Amino acid sequence: MNTSFETKKRNDGYSVKRLREILGVKQEDLADKLQVSQQTISKIEQKDILEDELLNNIAKALNVSVEAIKNFSDEAAINIIANTFQDEAVSYAIHYKCTFNPLDKVIELYDGKIELLERMLKAEQEKVNILEQMLKDKK
Repeated sequence: MNTSFETKKRNDGYSVKRLREILGVKQEDLADKLQVSQQTISKIEQKDILEDELLNNIAKALNVSVEAIKNFSDEAAINIIANTFQDEAVSYAIHYKCTFNPLDKVIELYDGKIELLERMLKAEQEKVNILEQMLKDKK
């Protein structure tokens, strides 16, 4: 099967669904952006051809071009992902590397809680002192 000469049947609804899934957008979130119900998004994703105005609105909501929706193919998406993320270590180093030491953040939080506890104890002691003084003054 030679895919380079095949004509692909356009399926805008499927393309919207796949792009939404790839981008990690839930139907509810897309529905909120378009000010429609989640059921409407489900129906849109079942249609073959979408109106131009609706396509423009969906493209804006997903932050993609209308052409990306019209020309979407799973093969192209897989090809882009396969060529972009060849090595797990490279992906980690570029996208997920911490710019701080997580243990330092834990220590900062711990120290902050200790300081807060000390301030609270000091405030409680001051209250006790004031109440003791008031009792002495009453006698």
